[in-house]
Amino acid sequence: MLGPRTVLGMATLILAFAIGSAASGVAFYSYYEYKRDKTEERVATFLEGFDNRFKTATETIDALRENSVAEIEKELEPLRRIQAEGGTLEALVEKVRASLFFVTTQDEQGQPSVGTAFALASDSEQTLAVTSYTTVRAATRQPAPKITVRQGDAEVPAQLWTWQEDRDLALLVVGKGSVPKLAMAGDPPVKTGERLFAISGLGAAGGSISQGFVADVSGAGIQHDAAVGPAFQGGPLVNSEGEVVAVATRTYSPLGFATEDVFFAPLVSAVCEKVLKCPSPDEVSGPGARR
Repeated sequence: MLGPRTVLGMATLILAFAIGSAASGVAFYSYYEYKRDKTEERVATFLEGFDNRFKTATETIDALRENSVAEIEKELEPLRRIQAEGGTLEALVEKVRASLFFVTTQDEQGQPSVGTAFALASDSEQTLAVTSYTTVRAATRQPAPKITVRQGDAEVPAQLWTWQEDRDLALLVVGKGSVPKLAMAGDPPVKTGERLFAISGLGAAGGSISQGFVADVSGAGIQHDAAVGPAFQGGPLVNSEGEVVAVATRTYSPLGFATEDVFFAPLVSAVCEKVLKCPSPDEVSGPGARR
């Protein structure tokens, strides 16, 4: 037989097994303690830098999102230059209509003369509104025909204060206060190829609108192809934000010749030359010298 033949031998064998098992348990436990300590160290190391890594990751995601939005905006820009849809046009009319007046008077032959005026300054009693000199030209002489402006169904008296023939600009003092003023666009107000919109004070929605593109921008003004009918002359030419970039006109010709499909328009900053006083490019302090 291979086993022990005495009680002492049997006891010795059992003791050997017990010692071996104890040694194995100690080894396993030591290994467990070692792995646990390493895991805790790794967790502690991970947690120690987690806030910084999370912040970096968040900033990276934000930067990627901004870059992606910029890329999308860049790709969409050519599409935005395509003609605006009805919703965009209605929104622009809604945004500016409270600042518009439809102007009616007579020309030198006693025939109706119409146009649009828009508010650039207003207090509690009266409003300073820019319009086309062509529309009110007969009122620059005596006897002067009556000038009436209309907002919706309400007629309001208006007085011609001053004018600038070479820019086809005139200033009306309207007997209505607290009228929202339109914002003047910065410099340059638009770039070649951008959209712009001519808005009249006559329309079922409080105004009507036509759209076109900028053909050229210079010190003389803007060349554009937005339709400017008689009711639109003197009205604002606005960008997609509703800011005034120029004054619509049918007669302004800085190059000395008339155009058929492309109109010239004086930049909105031209109103500060004579018809209005402007301490800064986007601020009107009062009317120009009365004529």
